[in-house]
Amino acid sequence: MLIDTFGRVATDLRVSLTDKCNLRCTYCMPEEGLQWLGKQELLSDDEIVRLIRIAVTELGITEIRFTGGEPLLRPGLVGIVERCAALTPRPKMSLTTNGIGLKRTATALKAAGLDRVNVSLDTLRPDVFKTLTRRDRHQDVLDGMAAAREAGLTPVKVNAVLMPGLNDDEAPDLLAWAVANDYELRFIEQMPLDAQHGWKRDGMITAGDILQSLRTRFTLTEEGDTERGSAPAERWTVDGGPHRVGVIASVTRPFCGACDRTRLTADGQVRTCLFAREESDLRSALRSDATDQEIAELWKVAMWGKKAGSGLDDPTFLQPDRPMSAIGG
Repeated sequence: MLIDTFGRVATDLRVSLTDKCNLRCTYCMPEEGLQWLGKQELLSDDEIVRLIRIAVTELGITEIRFTGGEPLLRPGLVGIVERCAALTPRPKMSLTTNGIGLKRTATALKAAGLDRVNVSLDTLRPDVFKTLTRRDRHQDVLDGMAAAREAGLTPVKVNAVLMPGLNDDEAPDLLAWAVANDYELRFIEQMPLDAQHGWKRDGMITAGDILQSLRTRFTLTEEGDTERGSAPAERWTVDGGPHRVGVIASVTRPFCGACDRTRLTADGQVRTCLFAREESDLRSALRSDATDQEIAELWKVAMWGKKAGSGLDDPTFLQPDRPMSAIGG
């Protein structure tokens, strides 16, 4: 069991498969990209599967989320999913992706055992998409989402970040489109995880701003904490249901007290929080012939030291040195 000093138990593992991405979103990385991890620094497919097996069979993990960077860029992705689906007990498995490449891989991922996907899409306007991502791939994302839905990787959840002066007027349009296409939309407050360290609290689009905008067109009924559980998104039914919309207010309404996540970077480091500035090395143990039990103990020690919260409201808060693309979203 992965328990911390505040009594929280981690049952949800986020696994970054690569730090590379084929978009250059302005809130994530600079236009020229980043210095990517070398091949020897990355965990191999076998190492990833072994760590997931230890997490599931020794540490009580019940859910796996594959992330990146962009996880569809990982050549062995389908095989990793298939091997993890064969574990006993079988974990629930999902994938967070930018959607580029989903049209080609959705059927294979479903057959391998993936349960569902989260796709990032911040705008319905191709020109704004190009400005935000610095790539002209809007239609590819839409096609990928449709392919995921048809393959049964449902519910397809859509993650959207609103940026001042770019897409901050699109919340109602995005929700209407999600309802029409049977997607579950979730807005995420922009977080201080950009490689440029250009994030500023002042001027960011808050959860309150988003809800105020949505209510100009829709009737929203809050589901409440019982239905939410440890999920990061506060959720509302839309116009009486059955469709729902979520808001992840990581900055203005943090949910650290119910956090049940542990994170593994593409180079084998345990992170207790997206905003942590410390990591615990499992890769060295893997490559030094440590036993499963020894690796499990290292993981337990790392999670025992998890802090009470993200620290975003602390005047001394410092943004993590590693950007989101390196640590997994």
